[in-house]
Amino acid sequence: MDQMKKLLTVCLLLMISSQMYGQEKIVKGSLFEGIVVAGYADHGAYINCTGPALKYTFAPKSCLLVGLLPSLKLKEDQVDPGKPKNSWITPSLGFGLTAVFRHIAIQLPAFYTAKTSAADGKWRLGVGMGYKF
Repeated sequence: MDQMKKLLTVCLLLMISSQMYGQEKIVKGSLFEGIVVAGYADHGAYINCTGPALKYTFAPKSCLLVGLLPSLKLKEDQVDPGKPKNSWITPSLGFGLTAVFRHIAIQLPAFYTAKTSAADGKWRLGVGMGYKF
């Protein structure tokens, strides 16, 4: 009987301590992660930082993020001579997947190119590599 009381006491203490020291959530929201990426998309370059995202942590210094990517797209317009050109630096908002392993980031973004009089609007995929500060 005395051993049963000790066993119940130990079980009770373990249950209480496990509630006090709960495990960290694996999936959580993030506003900014300090990741800067440069890459290629739609016959041009882009530079971005990760914005609001869902973050899945699977190792101490490794995670996957799915979210918005505020970007600067660097692309020169190919237009007929004498026609007006757009600026070669354009702000854009992308959406995509970013994988981080220690301080190295690999990104697969998608950017929407708006409809023009010459082409339909389309989602354009890209690829990039960056650094997490």
